Amino acid sequence: MADYHIKHITRYTYTSPVIDSANQILLYPIHDDQQEVKRHELDISENPLIETYTDYFGNKVGVFTLLKAHDQLSILSRIDVRTSEVQLPVDNIPAKQQWATLVRMGDEFPYMEFLTLETFNASEELMEEASRILRENSSPLDVGKAMAAFVHDRFEYKQGITSVESSIDEIWELKAGVCQDFAHMMLVMLRMTGIPARYVSGYICPKNHELRGEGATHAWVDAYIPYYGWLGLDPTNNCVVSDRHVRLAVGRHFSDCTPVKGTYKGTAEHTLEVSVSIQNGVARSFEDKGPVPSFTYHVKNPVEQENSYRRFLEMQQQQQQ
Repeated sequence: MADYHIKHITRYTYTSPVIDSANQILLYPIHDDQQEVKRHELDISENPLIETYTDYFGNKVGVFTLLKAHDQLSILSRIDVRTSEVQLPVDNIPAKQQWATLVRMGDEFPYMEFLTLETFNASEELMEEASRILRENSSPLDVGKAMAAFVHDRFEYKQGITSVESSIDEIWELKAGVCQDFAHMMLVMLRMTGIPARYVSGYICPKNHELRGEGATHAWVDAYIPYYGWLGLDPTNNCVVSDRHVRLAVGRHFSDCTPVKGTYKGTAEHTLEVSVSIQNGVARSFEDKGPVPSFTYHVKNPVEQENSYRRFLEMQQQQQQ
């Protein structure tokens, strides 16, 4: 088991007051046998009433509004969580039997949701690569691990060249990106071979700073393994997800798991600061000072004049993955 204390701060500063800010947040850590939430607090500007509901994928979602004029919006999430090591599948059932099970599941809810393929130009090239991995007598677990290794080895981890709007064709051409790009690519490859796959958002927790994606939100993939269930695979770090990963939400793709999104009325010019700090071991007091922003993003005279900060927040919250 491992204990972590996480602070995730999102702060918007506007050049002039804005009004009617309506927001949705997926910042509630998942609570289950693998992940025990000891404490979770949200501190939001003006202390709005947060209404919550459970979405189609089982995620806890919060919604709130700020009607009064304000020149700053700050969202602070503070989490104490204990994670447990994942018990890996015992891969002793014949591969043909496992694949036959996946074929039957293809027409069942909710698995069919996680098998839907998007249309893109490089599908034939990517299918060729997937076919090389899908060798005779390979089990779904073998294929999942091999695909995580393929994405990790073939794609360069490089910040700032993609956004959440980047398509598979763009990522494939660049052969580079950040965590959400690695997860996006692996999702497509798994689904091509008939393995249900879902997008996972959360955090990766440091020990010796040897992993990519520390100090920001992180993304990886859950692959469905017959006779076992969902198994997390992190292509950014080429590892099986265990007690180093903290989960926030799952979905078909990034847009189902966006940490924060919303709309407002007012100027499009603003500054966004996002920071994530994670401490191992016994939780610190929540009164400790917040972390220094991991990045600062300024929007000045954008080409598209719009009253929504959602696109910029979605893009920038993931660019440090």
